[in-house]
Amino acid sequence: MKKPLILVTNDDGITAYGIRTLVEVAKTLGDVVVVAPDAPQSGMGHAITIANPIRLHPVDVFEGIEASYECSGTPVDCVKLAQNVVLKGRKVDLCVSGINHGSNASINIIYSGTLSAAMEASLEGIPSIGFSLLDYSHSADFEPCKPFVKEIMQYVLEQGMEHGSLLNVNIPRLPADDIKGVKVCRQADARWVEEFVEATDPRGQKYYWLTGRFVNEDHEPDTDIWALDNGYISVVPSMHDLTNYEALKAMKEMEEIVVEGRGMRVDLETE
Repeated sequence: MKKPLILVTNDDGITAYGIRTLVEVAKTLGDVVVVAPDAPQSGMGHAITIANPIRLHPVDVFEGIEASYECSGTPVDCVKLAQNVVLKGRKVDLCVSGINHGSNASINIIYSGTLSAAMEASLEGIPSIGFSLLDYSHSADFEPCKPFVKEIMQYVLEQGMEHGSLLNVNIPRLPADDIKGVKVCRQADARWVEEFVEATDPRGQKYYWLTGRFVNEDHEPDTDIWALDNGYISVVPSMHDLTNYEALKAMKEMEEIVVEGRGMRVDLETE
C-alpha cells in the first residue's frame, strides 16, 4: 500500500527543535517533505511575500525523508511553494505545522504563522493540523508530545476530516503521564491587552517595543484555555470562514435602511 504523503512546515524556522520532533513522528506514518522558513517567522499570521523574490534551497537537515527545503519567505509562502514548485501538484494527504514553541490557543490563532501555514494548506483541501507546545523556551522538551502528536496525526490520516480540514492542537507543558487526555473544544473568547514600551536609540530616535498581557474572561469548561489549564490537550476544529453567522440574519434590515437613507440624501441634494 502506498504511504501517505505528509507535508511538514512551521514558523520557528527549519532548525527549531519543534519541527525536528514533528518530522520524527511524521516519517513513521508516511513519506515526508519539509518546506520551512530559513529563520523564525513567529507572529506573521497569513502574510505572503509579494514585494521581494523568495529563495528556496534544498537542505540536508533531516534523515530518512523524501526532501527538505528552507524558504526565505513566510510560513504561508512555504506551503504555496511546496504545492506549486516542490511537489508540482502531487496530492498531499496531510499537512502538519509546528510543533510551535508556545501557545496558539484562543485568539492567538489569528496571529500565528504556525496555524496560518496549516490554514493555507486547508484552503487547498488538504487535511491540516497546527501543533503547539505551551513552552516558549528554545530548548523546550518535546518528547512528552510525541505519542499524542502521533495518535492525532494517525487519526486524521485514517478517519479524514469530514467537517472541515483544520485542527488547532495545543499541548500543555506537562510530563506525558500527567496529561489527562484530549478535549475537543471551542476557541476561548480571550484577547491581548497591548502596551508599547517607548525608548530612544543611540541616534536619539524614538522606537517602540510591543508588549502586553493575555486576558481570558471565558472560563467555561468547553474552551481550549480551560482544557489546557486543567491538564488536557486542546483540539479546536478551525476554519478560514470569518463570517459571523449569528449577526448575518440580525443585520439584514441594514439593506433596506441604507438604501432608504441613500434615497433621502439624493432627494435633498436635487432640491
